[in-house]
Amino acid sequence: MRRMLALLLCCLSLPAMALSVTFINPGKHDEVYWLTATRAMEAAASDLGIRLQVLYAEREHPRALALARQIIALPAAQRPDYVVFSNDYGTAPELLRLFEAAGIRSFMAFSGRDDQPGQPAIGLPRMHFRHWLGSLEPRAEDAGYLTARALIERGRRAGLPRVNGKLPLLAIGGDRSTPSSLLRSEGMRRAVTEAGDVVLLQEVYAGWNQQRAEEQGGWLFRRYPQARLLWAGNDLMAFGAMDAWRQRGGQPGKDAFFSGINTSAQALAALRDDSLSVLAGGHFIAGAWSLVMLYDYHHGRDFADEGLELVRPMFTLFNDRSAAQFMQRYGKLDFSRVDFRRYSKQHNPGLRRYNFDFRQLL
Repeated sequence: MRRMLALLLCCLSLPAMALSVTFINPGKHDEVYWLTATRAMEAAASDLGIRLQVLYAEREHPRALALARQIIALPAAQRPDYVVFSNDYGTAPELLRLFEAAGIRSFMAFSGRDDQPGQPAIGLPRMHFRHWLGSLEPRAEDAGYLTARALIERGRRAGLPRVNGKLPLLAIGGDRSTPSSLLRSEGMRRAVTEAGDVVLLQEVYAGWNQQRAEEQGGWLFRRYPQARLLWAGNDLMAFGAMDAWRQRGGQPGKDAFFSGINTSAQALAALRDDSLSVLAGGHFIAGAWSLVMLYDYHHGRDFADEGLELVRPMFTLFNDRSAAQFMQRYGKLDFSRVDFRRYSKQHNPGLRRYNFDFRQLL
């Protein structure tokens, strides 16, 4: 009841504006990646005059459904014009059903439709769920592929010991149901296959959790003492595995190499001191780009001409220079220097195709 009251008071206290969006953030309120995504969305909302509200599911997917029900329970005049959510842990079918029944327009960002076996079929946007407008996803497979390929190259340059002529590699993925997690792992496996001189010894899932990755890293290194390359689906899991290696007396970046994904200050610092060998990121911007698309849609510039389910490259592979640039420009999670109106078709009638590459912001 208190959460419901807070939600209602928050909506009532916001100034009247033309367009309102609520984002159900699947992450934790103090989780760097999802906090960064929120800050970028807030900057975009400010530029575009959008009233944005962010609600955190705290990585508990039942909570995402509870937040949706709270939004629906609001008086009609207090409901947002649009709800943005991520299909983390396969919550999309139920969220779409809830918002469709309430007549609230919805949009998926970060993780979109999943056609995994066992998942209810939801069809295409604007068909069975007419109020589901579309989705925007970073091309997550890129993240896994780019980081794994660079990690393998790092191992080659270091002349790591081989087993039967191949470099042994371990992998710690996010989870088994979130589309972006599965795609990152697919990208990693593609890089291994293409390399030809690498063997993936074992792949496990740590639920994006550093402590769990540390535990898993500990027994993985005991089971495969010859392994010196570890790919991780995010930065926190890379840190967990690095801690496990240190507990064995190792030195990450010197006698074993690790890769991660995300642009946390800790990850960028680790890349710069070479304890983390490979880092990709930039995809947090997907939420901000989603607001640009919804803003244009709201003003009559439908994105349907580019497709209803957009999957765009947003990941960049960081090096020392670009990591320093990111920290200088966005280290305080302040994205106000980006003018998001520049990327809007409503504000730029000559713009024909969205450019959502993160590298242009560095």
